[in-house]
Amino acid sequence: MSSNDNPFASNQGGYSSQNVAFGGNGAAQPAMGGAPGAAAGDLIKDTTTANFQADVIAESRNQPVLIDFWAPWCGPCKQLTPRLEAAVRKAGGKVKLVKMNIDEHPSIPGQMGVQSIPAVVAFQNGQPVDGFMGAVPDSQIEEFIAKLAGPSSNAQDEALEQALEAAAAAREAGDLNRAAQIYQMILQQVPDNAPAYAGLAGMLLEAGETEQAKQMVAQAPEGIAASPEIASVKAQLELAEKVAGLGDPAEMERKLAADPADHDTRFDLAQLKNATGDREAAADLLLDIMKADREWREDGARLELLKFFEAWGPTDPATVKARRKLSALLFR
Repeated sequence: MSSNDNPFASNQGGYSSQNVAFGGNGAAQPAMGGAPGAAAGDLIKDTTTANFQADVIAESRNQPVLIDFWAPWCGPCKQLTPRLEAAVRKAGGKVKLVKMNIDEHPSIPGQMGVQSIPAVVAFQNGQPVDGFMGAVPDSQIEEFIAKLAGPSSNAQDEALEQALEAAAAAREAGDLNRAAQIYQMILQQVPDNAPAYAGLAGMLLEAGETEQAKQMVAQAPEGIAASPEIASVKAQLELAEKVAGLGDPAEMERKLAADPADHDTRFDLAQLKNATGDREAAADLLLDIMKADREWREDGARLELLKFFEAWGPTDPATVKARRKLSALLFR
């Protein structure tokens, strides 16, 4: 598939972003006024009686439109609407959501025979085609949307995969600006894409913009907040906080040479090695503690190594290698 066929590519064959740039000084310079992918905000909007024809009837001829009838006093509405919004964002533009406050605009729900809320009605080609009432589970919402949207486009899935691979390659090559732009382009079209969101947050952390990385993680869309990718960035942030102010690695090396049983220093040095990207050395230091004293800090070395694994990700070569060593040590 060429870049001309890829919906995540710009017309120039590259990628564009107005929200994130990594400047020549190596520092990240994101515009953090809103979460990445804010351009997809038109997927969800409020409507009025006057705008119903344009927002729902006319728009449903382009793609399915859900209309959520709600009221401020309705407790179940407050439970359903955020989950409905998350599911629509997760669908990545296959459906749109329009919300109508029935207290302010009673005529439309009256004409449609809506007698209780929350009530969700799906429109396609200008006509109501399906619906449900009540604060149904997330799984039912997703099934409802999937039924309306039809099977996912293999071409779009392939394009997304290519874009993620391109971002990873650019990041690996040190072209941070290009990687950030690709991630941003993905998020403009698929706001709940966990690999792109976490990739952008991870790049901020690597560039030393710890607070902005924290802000991104805190603002992660509900649908991906508990994803493994976001969990990995959270673990990296926790490890970064631990290493702040630990000391001089050369001095730690000297202390260990003088006293190999100084596990406190070995533990701190493992943190610093990890922070500087020497993952294999960081893992070996913790494994050395385990070999010498499994009970040290109530198995603290192993627990810390597991945190490293979470931060690195399960397929990272350092994780794979260290897991083998850990298994050999535990089950010998």
